[in-house]
Amino acid sequence: MDSLMDGFGVGRRTAGTGETRTANRSWWDEEAVAYYAEHGDFLGDSELVWGPEGLTESELGLLGPLAGRDVLEIGAGAAQGGRYVAAQHARVVATDLSAGMLRQGALIDERSGRRLPLAQCDAMALPFADASFDVAFTAYGAVPFVADSGAIMREAARVLRPGGRFVFSTTHPIRWAFPDAPGPEGLVADRSYFDRTPYVEEGDDGTATYVEHHRTLGDRIREIAASGLSLVDLVEPEWPDRNAQVWGGWSPTRGRVIPGTAIFVARKPRHD
Repeated sequence: MDSLMDGFGVGRRTAGTGETRTANRSWWDEEAVAYYAEHGDFLGDSELVWGPEGLTESELGLLGPLAGRDVLEIGAGAAQGGRYVAAQHARVVATDLSAGMLRQGALIDERSGRRLPLAQCDAMALPFADASFDVAFTAYGAVPFVADSGAIMREAARVLRPGGRFVFSTTHPIRWAFPDAPGPEGLVADRSYFDRTPYVEEGDDGTATYVEHHRTLGDRIREIAASGLSLVDLVEPEWPDRNAQVWGGWSPTRGRVIPGTAIFVARKPRHD
């Protein structure tokens, strides 16, 4: 589809790297305070929550040993995950494209009295030297919000040391075949899983204000392989009984039937 559907400024159309970057940086800048107000309690200030299911790194243990490691959080938002990792005695840098989200992170740091290194940068062009980190991760950050997610994989592979681990969570690709609705209507597929046309929200002047890009499971695995990383695990979290919260299109109703999140665990091979 080359134009937006329904004439309401929301739908599917092409969106390149520049338009995507500008739209999403502005959107997250403007929404940072409201986003934290709405989801801050669920995410916590120093917890790594892998997705709307509410499962945490302390439960899943996907990053491996952290004490003494150099760790990079990509698309950190307010750096809640980075603070969790720092509490495990790792050295952490948290990055995000959005200055607004990083300002929210700095406010959290001021309240806690512990400052985490924060850096504003594009996930597709990380300002770090090769082989600088032992672990890199992002929880619903960056990956769906860029036109070339393969570039994120390449950058993660570049900054990781041999044997290092890259873990990222994102919307499960199967969800793109269903309406983004939390009730039973969200369980009836109404579009092709293979349609990779970006989801775009537009302003009155036709300028993109928010963009998400869809990839299939196969696309993601090929991006990982092309970067030189090896896929170690693919986690599809089941919706836990303890979580009754609705978050956009995520809900207990849907989460008990189809996966809402995919977590990819990849490793940079050693040279020996």
